[in-house]
Amino acid sequence: MSKKEKFVKILDLSISQVLLSFINKELLPGTKISKDRFWKGFNKSVHELAKKNKELIDIREKIQKSIDSYHLEKKRKKINLNDYKNFLKKINYLKKNGPNFKIKTKNVDKEISSICGPQLVCPVSNARFLLNAANARWVSLYDSLYGANIISETKGALKGKTYNPIRGGKVIDYARELLDKYIPLKNQSWKNIKKIPHIKKGELSIKLKNSKQFVGFRKQKGKIFSLLFVNNNLHLDILFDQKGNLEVNNPDGNQDPLKIHDIFLESAISTICDHEDSVAAVDAEDKVLGYRNWLHLMKGNLTSKFRKKNKTVLRKLNLDREYLSPKGKKFKLHGRSLLLNRNVGHLMTNPAILLKDGSECPEGILDAFVTSAACLHDFKRKLNSRTNSIYIVKPKMHGPDECAFTNRIFEKVENVLKLKKNQILCGIMDEERRTTINLKECVRVLKKRVFFINTGFLDRTGDEIHTSMEIGPMIKKGDMKSSKWIKAYENNNVDVGLACGFSGNAQIGKGMWAMPDLLKEMMQQKISHPMSGANCAWVPSPTAAAIHALHYHAVNVFSIHQKLKKRKPAKLDDLLRIPVETKKNWSKDEIEKELRNNAQGILGYVVRWVDQSVGCSKVPDINGIGLMEDRATCRISSQHIANWLHHGICSKKQVLETMKKMARVVDYQNLKDRSMKDQDPYQPMAGSFEKSIAFKAACDLIFHGKYQPSGYTEPLLHFNRLIKKSI
Repeated sequence: MSKKEKFVKILDLSISQVLLSFINKELLPGTKISKDRFWKGFNKSVHELAKKNKELIDIREKIQKSIDSYHLEKKRKKINLNDYKNFLKKINYLKKNGPNFKIKTKNVDKEISSICGPQLVCPVSNARFLLNAANARWVSLYDSLYGANIISETKGALKGKTYNPIRGGKVIDYARELLDKYIPLKNQSWKNIKKIPHIKKGELSIKLKNSKQFVGFRKQKGKIFSLLFVNNNLHLDILFDQKGNLEVNNPDGNQDPLKIHDIFLESAISTICDHEDSVAAVDAEDKVLGYRNWLHLMKGNLTSKFRKKNKTVLRKLNLDREYLSPKGKKFKLHGRSLLLNRNVGHLMTNPAILLKDGSECPEGILDAFVTSAACLHDFKRKLNSRTNSIYIVKPKMHGPDECAFTNRIFEKVENVLKLKKNQILCGIMDEERRTTINLKECVRVLKKRVFFINTGFLDRTGDEIHTSMEIGPMIKKGDMKSSKWIKAYENNNVDVGLACGFSGNAQIGKGMWAMPDLLKEMMQQKISHPMSGANCAWVPSPTAAAIHALHYHAVNVFSIHQKLKKRKPAKLDDLLRIPVETKKNWSKDEIEKELRNNAQGILGYVVRWVDQSVGCSKVPDINGIGLMEDRATCRISSQHIANWLHHGICSKKQVLETMKKMARVVDYQNLKDRSMKDQDPYQPMAGSFEKSIAFKAACDLIFHGKYQPSGYTEPLLHFNRLIKKSI
């Protein structure tokens, strides 16, 4: 917050002038919610809710102290699971499961209920990225393949700076194989079709194995230039290089006998616009930046100007796509991803508003009111939700009581904004241990709102380490994914979702592919997500969305659901298996390698967060592979070193020396990294360790990691970013 920031007193609130002006002059006009109603309602609600918010955070700390004491008493003894479960029940950490039930969520858009596909996550602070994500509902398959490592660069197929027809030919061949797989023809291959198909009396001149897959077409100047097909509820739009076609500019079509100019895939079915882990928002100025972008998304008029190849580009939201049915009837398909909003969790407060006792406003409550009010603008034109529903993803809730509190927040918002009951729908991030083992009861308390449950390996592992910090040193970070609790965790999320009636009604989601440049590897591995029963899974870019969409053409997730319903549910005992290392026979080289890997990841993320206000970016790892990093990755790495430090696997001196070595590596990587050219100039950490706020923040995450609430990175990151902004 700027030292010159002005506050205005309204009722019992002291409100930043920046935030007040935005809400009064930009957010509320056109919503039929008066300033008086909004501020009276918010004032009453936030003072009532803030007290309960603090109580819940205090309960977290109390429970953690009890667990710490339990593990200290049992140190060097094998945990008896029955005794452990009884203890967790006694401290109200583990709840008793109630009777079976089905969710009752209403007015859910088909992107949530019936279309399985990729889900993008995008920082709400970056308008250009948001537009790319929203427009990623339709992505060029040819462009995606051409730029990806899926197509090898052997035998002259180099990417280069200009179009390479050899590589283009490989793209064409690959695309034809996909058409043969997912839109198969009768007795022939797409590779052998030489003429653009025509339509007569509602039928194609080429014969499909399943004629129902052909659902539409477009004409331009009397000629067909687009044929629309559907597979597993996902559309593919084939564009032809007809003379006079005004839409295509892909040179691949020039070398294609069939003149297929491109294939557009329905890709990012939904997008999470993120106010949480992927942004660095610490004050009113930062919050308003995100709120304003979200508001203009809901108004449908968000734009972004930028320079590309020495030209000024204006990016805006795509229009809906218009088609004719085979019988010639006009219809439209949604041109944009369905936009969801991730608010922050219950922990953090923000100085944008001060309450009557001088304390900061709980940030999650502020998010709920502001982001929901912005959605009122969408209700007029239905550019986003066709059902007038508001989709809020709520992260980092610990157990059913905190889910019930979220329900209470949304009830207050609905009352103030004159919304219908349960018009705000809730996505549950299953990323905290107390939520995982009580997931059924978490869903129960939100059964009329829940539209989404999602696993998050990184945050969940960070909480796993912090919760059981005192029991002993944890296994290496790379070994976590093969540990017993992880498999049980991923299966349990799907098991609970299916048992509670999510299939065909709500999303069961899986986590992020963190390596946006390694799409060949993603193509090979990420099919495991739809195969596991996930009807959505996170991707880091529009290109990754297009590639991942192919997995949903290959797998009918709803058929998978029917099979998974018959398997035995994941066991609670497996969920509670703590990934502690009992042998502790790592070599010095193994320990040093683990420290370097974690330290480099922490520093690479924190230096951009604190110095440049970048909450999510592609950060090179220790091997130079670009990884999408956000606060979740930072949480697991810092907690892992803190755990090893606490149990003497490494020393404070050793960790500090490693941090300094890795700071030099990160400095070198950032000086080379051109992707940050739009940000403030990079400030090296090496050579001025004592003065570098970012380096100090990264070290604090480790050396004070044991004492951070639930092992979260937010408190220290926010504190140090505010110091940086005040200089």
